[in-house]
Amino acid sequence: MAEAFFPELFKSFFIAFGVILGGSLMGGLASFAMGQPLFIEMWRLSNFLRIWAIIAAIGGTFDTVYSFEKGFLNGETKELFKQFLLILSALGGANTGAMIISWLTQEHISS
Repeated sequence: MAEAFFPELFKSFFIAFGVILGGSLMGGLASFAMGQPLFIEMWRLSNFLRIWAIIAAIGGTFDTVYSFEKGFLNGETKELFKQFLLILSALGGANTGAMIISWLTQEHISS
């Protein structure tokens, strides 16, 4: 059964948000256990995980490509617009998570 669009939009945002926060925090703790600097590694991981968070949030790339194909070739612009909004929501969630990690670690401030 297909889920309604707005719950899917919120899920897309928060999945990307959670992948960034969880991946950065757990990866930072692992690097700390190995003797690496915690905050620098968390900041680096939040930047590295951004694309993977977006891919995880939209459910993989093949479904999205199929929906884009259906939108272009069959003239279903509604489906095309929905996929665009889902990707935009995932981008927002990943960016919000990376911004929180950046604020937490203060690695964006140069000395």
